[in-house]
Amino acid sequence: MAEFEDVCVLIPTLNEAATIGDVIEGFTSRGFENVLVVDGDSTDGTAEIARDRGARVVEQSGTGKGQAIREAIRHVDAEYVLMLDGDGTYRPEDADAMLEPLLEGEYEHVIGDRFADMEDGAMSRLNRLGNAMFNWVFRHVHGENFEDILSGYRAFTRESVEDFYLDADGFGVETEMAVECVKHGVPTTVVPIRYEARPDGSDTNLHPLRDGGVILVTLYQLAKTSNPMFYFGSVGVVSGLFGVAMAGYVAYEWFVKVPRESHEVLALVSAFAILFGVQLLMFGVLSDLIVTLHREQMRRLE
Repeated sequence: MAEFEDVCVLIPTLNEAATIGDVIEGFTSRGFENVLVVDGDSTDGTAEIARDRGARVVEQSGTGKGQAIREAIRHVDAEYVLMLDGDGTYRPEDADAMLEPLLEGEYEHVIGDRFADMEDGAMSRLNRLGNAMFNWVFRHVHGENFEDILSGYRAFTRESVEDFYLDADGFGVETEMAVECVKHGVPTTVVPIRYEARPDGSDTNLHPLRDGGVILVTLYQLAKTSNPMFYFGSVGVVSGLFGVAMAGYVAYEWFVKVPRESHEVLALVSAFAILFGVQLLMFGVLSDLIVTLHREQMRRLE
């Protein structure tokens, strides 16, 4: 397709020597000549293999997948970007389906849904559970259902991503991209893809518990600007409930228990917790109103 001339295949890598060659050949054989590999200081010859297969290689100046993507955007000179991991789990055969919504001008960001067609053994039960939880949290906090917010197979316009504020260095970058799509009103769609198990000899760089915790914290932090009512309100509710529970204990000790016991310090703490919770709820309401007015104003300007 002639449109492939406007597409850059972006592959962030770290020690993917076992798979990167086949991944690059899979795309070049389908007519993708602009392949950009951002290598995070691999020690297994990943960068050399990528160069031998005709890819343009950029040595990452920092660490982490998020930093690699931010740095890669500065080196992309094409209108469209097709991003995927270099571990052989995503198929070049799905590239047409991923790019079609962009090339037709209907959308500016496309997410590949791995759960639509997942090979047996491609994802552990722990990872499946974590992904389901993250998608549920995202859907209820940010108000959109993108099916698979942690998917590494994405297609997007370079212009749309240049407006994103991406701060995560690791695997939280996919979460940030999904939240930024909601915050900026980027037309986004989901495309079913095939997700395959990593080939033998290819080790994952993902640490489920550590990276899962980072992703969960990222989801909560990003709610500050996209859903401030949840961000401030959740803390306010916890603080308020804690204060009410402590106040109940103080009241029981004074009015019911014999002999009476006074807890002046606990009473002050409970009052402070209740007031703090109410103030956070009020601040959440005001912040939500400001965000809503800002979005409405931006729509009118556009």
